[in-house]
Amino acid sequence: MPLIRRVPKLRGFRNPFRVEYQAINLDTIEELGLDEVTPESLHEHGLVSKGALVKVLGRGEISRAVTVKAHGFSKSAEAAISAAGGSTETVALPFGDRRPPASGNALSNR
Repeated sequence: MPLIRRVPKLRGFRNPFRVEYQAINLDTIEELGLDEVTPESLHEHGLVSKGALVKVLGRGEISRAVTVKAHGFSKSAEAAISAAGGSTETVALPFGDRRPPASGNALSNR
């Protein structure tokens, strides 16, 4: 039997419960010019895919008050948005507070 099949750790480990976010930076939000940014509005502008989990990161600057709704925020992004007079709202994950479902994805063999 080949070594790869005898020692599966040589190929690496793929976590079937990994949660992947699509990142949006503050400079992208500033360029949009919207007063309220949601995952749906980002999808309409072609910045994220449909149903994607969105995380706002702190690269860039924001100069106006904006209401941002996303699935996750970095600490620097939250601080920058609140310093500009805006507000942040965390949207609930579609799978709740538990781990994401693993059946039916490419990484599970169930």
